Amino acid sequence: MTKFDEATQAIRVDDNTYDVCLDPGYAIGGPLNGGYLMAVILRAAVDASPFAHPVSTTAQFLKAPVAGPAQVRVEPLKAGRTAAFARVRLVQDGVAQIEGLVTTATLDGAEPVYAEGPAHEMPAIEDCAKLPDPKPESGMNLNAQMELLFDPPTIGWLTGRPTGRPESRAYFRMAETQDPDPYVLALAVDVLPPVVFSAGARGWAPTVDLTWHLRALPAPGWLTLLGSGRLISDGWFDEEVEVRDSAGRLVAQARQLARVGRG
Repeated sequence: MTKFDEATQAIRVDDNTYDVCLDPGYAIGGPLNGGYLMAVILRAAVDASPFAHPVSTTAQFLKAPVAGPAQVRVEPLKAGRTAAFARVRLVQDGVAQIEGLVTTATLDGAEPVYAEGPAHEMPAIEDCAKLPDPKPESGMNLNAQMELLFDPPTIGWLTGRPTGRPESRAYFRMAETQDPDPYVLALAVDVLPPVVFSAGARGWAPTVDLTWHLRALPAPGWLTLLGSGRLISDGWFDEEVEVRDSAGRLVAQARQLARVGRG
């Protein structure tokens, strides 16, 4: 079991309740990363399902959970021959933190009938760049759990040269050797710096609603994350992320609605 597997572990208490312990290693300056929290919820949802994979997840972030004990409560809604549906809730100190709907099914690795190419061609890994390591007192613990190598123009905001477009692109893998799986993908769809940074905004940009789809089981190796946005308006922005595996296959898609950071 890897550190990530331990950090997302859900222990069954009864048919509908799971104990979890939210790991401070996935904090981003205080709050816990939303993708990490989805991975925790999905461990419980899949365990309670007759099917093996979380193919569609929608989560609404009501509050910002803190590291420590919590519970995931799973309410099965319907199970058919090919898919099952459940309502999930992350509860901490008796208060709902995240509400979600999860659809589970079992993917068999079939060849696609049709598949588009990537939304953007990435440079070679050796031509990509890392962000500087955060200061220990920053609370950006998430960085230590993963490796991100960025398409250089999309981190121009770091030196005061944002592209002016909402975009973020990088290669991703866990810091500890681990083949990507659906739970790693749940993390991956939410680990890029907010795309509004490239449009000139700064500050914590809290996710309000995030939906992602598991499209295929990923091959071992680096994942490619392609993030973009369509509209920044009235203090809100959208972010779309396309995830491709080392074989170039589309393995996950995500869209979230978030608040523009203040700071």
